[in-house]
Amino acid sequence: MIISKRIFCFLFIASLSLNGFAQQKIYTVGDAHAHNDYMHPVPFYTAWNAGFGSIEADVFPVNGVLLVSHSKEALQPQRTLGSLYLQPLLKELQQHPNRKVNLLIDIKVNYKESLQLLLQELKPLKKYLVSDKNPGKPVSILISGERPPPSEYKNYRNYIFFDDDLRKSHTPKEWERVGLVSLSFERYSKWNGEGTLPKKDQDTLNHVIDSVHQAGKKIRFWAAPDNENSWRLQMKLGVDFIGTDKIQALSAFLAKEK
Repeated sequence: MIISKRIFCFLFIASLSLNGFAQQKIYTVGDAHAHNDYMHPVPFYTAWNAGFGSIEADVFPVNGVLLVSHSKEALQPQRTLGSLYLQPLLKELQQHPNRKVNLLIDIKVNYKESLQLLLQELKPLKKYLVSDKNPGKPVSILISGERPPPSEYKNYRNYIFFDDDLRKSHTPKEWERVGLVSLSFERYSKWNGEGTLPKKDQDTLNHVIDSVHQAGKKIRFWAAPDNENSWRLQMKLGVDFIGTDKIQALSAFLAKEK
């Protein structure tokens, strides 16, 4: 059995019977995702201290080290994944061992070298990492960006999970290694966050989200409008992680909505 576009289409069609918005849950900052977190003046700690449940860093392998940057042109040798994220995370977990967080690592180039380096750098954090044998651990490592094909997932340690965009087929075993589904909002709607989302787009988004949930995974959207109107809509639709570049604004919004 292959979890493929055919099965996704089946789930999509099955979800057509679910009219309207998904049942709402109570959202907190634990359901917030810090998109391109490293671009804040204080990486990691701005999102961590705000209580965010998901933090994203883009990485490039350079001379045996993972450097954090959005582009090759902006690389700086002192801005390493270890110094900006892994070491601070380890320090915080030693004080708060039950604090749950996703660390989404977006590999920009050369996934083979990047994952090899990442496995080495994660060793001090290993006892805190979610795996298939230890699902209750606090830290989930999610690999996004340039990823191996699903057939190679088995080659990596069981605490490495993968972000998915629903473009490739998976066997059931490979699908178990998917930790999150991340989709471009613009793939489903051109809405700019102002006014009301067109009903056709709302229905499409609702069915996609329902289908991913029926497949047993959580979902987030990137490139979605980053304002209160959009955040409120995503909550009504049942999006699991609300992405933002505006950590303080989303934190205040969620506190107000709660």
